Amino acid sequence: MNSRLFFYPMVLLLIVAGLLTAWLRHERMGIPFVPGVQTPIWLVEARVDFTAKGEPVTISLDLPENPPGFSLFDEQTASPGYGFAVLERGSDRRGEWSIRTARGPQVLYYKVQAVPLATAPAAVGEEAPAPPEAALWSAAESLAAQQLLETAYQQSSDPVSMTRALIQQLLAPVPDQNATLLLGQTLLPQLLQKLLHTAGIPARIAMGLQLEDGRRNQQLTPVLEIYHQQRWLPFDLRTGAQGLPQDFLLWHQGSRSLLDVQGAYNSRVRFSMLRQSLSAVQLAHTTTEESKLAFFGVHKLPVEEQNMLKTLLVLPLGVLVMVFMRVLVGLKTAGTFMPVLIALSFYQTALLPGLTGFLAIVALGLLLRGYLSALNLLLVARISTIVIIVIFIVLFLSLTGYQLGYNTGMTVTFFPVIIVAWTIERMSILWEDEGPREVLIQGGGSLLVAVFGYLLMTWPLMAHLSFHFPEINLIIVALILLMGHYTGYRLLELRRFRSMLPRS
Repeated sequence: MNSRLFFYPMVLLLIVAGLLTAWLRHERMGIPFVPGVQTPIWLVEARVDFTAKGEPVTISLDLPENPPGFSLFDEQTASPGYGFAVLERGSDRRGEWSIRTARGPQVLYYKVQAVPLATAPAAVGEEAPAPPEAALWSAAESLAAQQLLETAYQQSSDPVSMTRALIQQLLAPVPDQNATLLLGQTLLPQLLQKLLHTAGIPARIAMGLQLEDGRRNQQLTPVLEIYHQQRWLPFDLRTGAQGLPQDFLLWHQGSRSLLDVQGAYNSRVRFSMLRQSLSAVQLAHTTTEESKLAFFGVHKLPVEEQNMLKTLLVLPLGVLVMVFMRVLVGLKTAGTFMPVLIALSFYQTALLPGLTGFLAIVALGLLLRGYLSALNLLLVARISTIVIIVIFIVLFLSLTGYQLGYNTGMTVTFFPVIIVAWTIERMSILWEDEGPREVLIQGGGSLLVAVFGYLLMTWPLMAHLSFHFPEINLIIVALILLMGHYTGYRLLELRRFRSMLPRS
């Protein structure tokens, strides 16, 4: 009674632990639950053109850092002869190229891959900016600015709605005379910044890229940001809506310059972008290498060890099939785990060539085993002889298949020789003790379980889950434990009660 008291909570704990860990791996690392998922990524390239004066040159370009709605990775530069470094000072992140001497037209490239995020995390707790400086206006501009601000103030309830009201006034199809006067003197982004500073609202101009596939020679597009409730809120200057436009990569923020040039002139920055696709699994393991959950993955191991573990991690699926077929269905097999090992052989050779080779080797081995039995050899000597004979049979079948032009003939060399030898020995003993009928029943049951196990082990979904979510083996253990407590009738035993069915 006490064992059952702890049994079911333990099974439930295994299932919950497996499901929870898999879900966390999916959410935190972005590994999909189904194979073949592709993730769209943007390849963005910044090209810096300038003319060097024949003296030391230093080029400093503002780089994006944690842009909302995107995750950046795989930064690259193409700058022959130039040294490059990424300098980070607080929230200021810049790429710096340097060279001792350069003359004439020069071109530098900076590339980064941006992955769109499903949800952009809200940036809270950002450092408050200094109080805005008083804007300088002429007398006429000051009067017009005050009237615009008064109208926006009456139509709003907080800095966000006031900013929206100001943008709507300036973007009106027929702006009033105040807006017309101010827009004739100042560009829209700078004008909005001056108006908000006059109203005591911290504001700044940010720059970003509207991502469109295959676009070249693009310039940064300005957006307005105001500081409210411990974060910077962006506004689309084309519509006045709060938030960034779709597929908008924020590149440059704050009062720092976009490009600093020393030792050169005629500098400019242009951007190109290209939409690509990348395997979601590959992307997840590239961008989350430092995740704690990545420590429990196999992707950091050498490829050779990964291939070995990829095979081992599908083995529990074959064990699950074997337990189900023996405990619940009641199928007889030659040994307990022999069908699983046969399924593993099929996993290495593919089903049809593996099944053909297995039957051929076992059939020939049984014939030779009958002769060895007549010699009255000891068990160890008999098994050792069978192992060597099996090796020669495998060699003969491989060479025959190769000569006939069948590449699949070579796959039989991957059969575990010991497994085949023990199968031959067990079938021979069963033949002697129980007769050929029992050999067919247990041998056929073993092959049936092996085939079902192979189909489950090679199902792309299960192969994907077992390799990328190894914690699902905890769920398999829980299911096997539950089946281990089953004491009812097996499905194949129910035929004994057919005589009790009512006759029609």
